Amino acid sequence: MGKGNVLIIEDDRDIREGVRILLESEGYIVTEAESGEKGLELLSDDTDLVILDVMMPGISGFRTCQEIRKQSFVPVIFLTAKTDETDKLAGLMMGGDDYVSKPFSYVELLGRVKALLRRYRVYSQEGGREKEKWIERAGIRVNEEFNEVNVRGEPKELSNIEYSILLLMMRHPGKIFSAANIYESVWNEPYYYTCSNTVMVHIRKLRAKIEEDPQNPVHIQTVWGKGYKFEAGNK
Repeated sequence: MGKGNVLIIEDDRDIREGVRILLESEGYIVTEAESGEKGLELLSDDTDLVILDVMMPGISGFRTCQEIRKQSFVPVIFLTAKTDETDKLAGLMMGGDDYVSKPFSYVELLGRVKALLRRYRVYSQEGGREKEKWIERAGIRVNEEFNEVNVRGEPKELSNIEYSILLLMMRHPGKIFSAANIYESVWNEPYYYTCSNTVMVHIRKLRAKIEEDPQNPVHIQTVWGKGYKFEAGNK
């Protein structure tokens, strides 16, 4: 039995085959697609993770990710030849969970695959649900066992990373978390200074889902020069 089902969407055959060989040697089941269109056809409920190239003929990786998000919250790792931070952040805003810059180290890619799959399984809704626990503060209700969130009585669909950040902060209201604290707690990887932008993008996406006015957040507050904290507010 494989460790997980990984879908590679990449138009470069050599990169596709190299990644496939790497993952299959580690026990993963791999499906390949040479375009975004083909990848969307092959995406299924059995897909555990997607490795997605940004620059492809036909629909781009960004557009492909948007389409994936219409039907699934499966983790997505972007492969990008672009080194501009703006392009990388755009990928995260489109619904990606992480990115690896080309040329990339197979060791780095494998580490990110393992980390995302581990987190995805921890917060998936598989298995028994005998001991559900909830945290509720200021009209925001979060299931501690599964990725279920209600905001002012309305269910919200959060990615696993957004859910993990919210749960971490709601467990410690008022505590200031630096970007490094959040990254190492949620991603389970060593923090580098460039990771602060990754955290910032996910905070922005989280605010858009739980705040009444994301431009003036009440709950996920920025503490300038220090990080972020969760405040219950007066509601």
